[in-house]
Amino acid sequence: MAMRPSLMTRGLSTASALSDTGSPAEQRDDAKKNMLKAMRPLPTQHYWNVYFDRQQKDQQKASGETYKATLEQLGSQIESVQDFWRYNNNTPVDQIKMRESIYLFKQGFQPVWEDRRNINGGSWTFRVPKLNGPNFWTRVQLMAIGEKLQSCLELGDQLCGVGLSVRFNSHLISIWHRDASKQKSIDAILATVLEELPEELKPKPDNYFYKKHSDHAGFKASTNMTTASAPAAEDPRT
Repeated sequence: MAMRPSLMTRGLSTASALSDTGSPAEQRDDAKKNMLKAMRPLPTQHYWNVYFDRQQKDQQKASGETYKATLEQLGSQIESVQDFWRYNNNTPVDQIKMRESIYLFKQGFQPVWEDRRNINGGSWTFRVPKLNGPNFWTRVQLMAIGEKLQSCLELGDQLCGVGLSVRFNSHLISIWHRDASKQKSIDAILATVLEELPEELKPKPDNYFYKKHSDHAGFKASTNMTTASAPAAEDPRT
């Protein structure tokens, strides 16, 4: 069984770091203080928002056809590691329905191709068996909020966010960045994901691909934010 991924929490005091001197009451007081310190929020470097895209029942969309964006922001902004685990542990990925999607995006970005900050970007998409999807998704999110993905990008490029879309027998997990002209960023994202994943979660080469947002058939550069093309996971190959 794969171990649960974690973030570094350097500098935190722990309940075991008790004083060697003092009365039992003083030691209990020290333990309580150390526990409270350990519970202080660990801020993330960026603020993050969670979006949910609910597929409308009457929406039988052909490839390239535009649709009305149904993005709904879930909960409050994620500002700390504790916020992330609270959201992640209370979001049952296995209950997301067919063709619905969930996204974790930096503040200021939205999971829409034509968002002004995404328009020149692209994304890697990984097709993951549903059995492995939740674990894969958690790890990719941690790579995002832990700045692992941002740190591998070329200067001037930015990580926008990550997404998960449900298909019949798989989860499509995507990683969006801002500048699709930077080949080093594209290569580094893939290399980082493959390096960080345990062996049992690593996808086969035919189960992932990269694509510029503008190369999608439904991309509409002049479309406003209330009507948008399908998210990156809505690719003809999926």
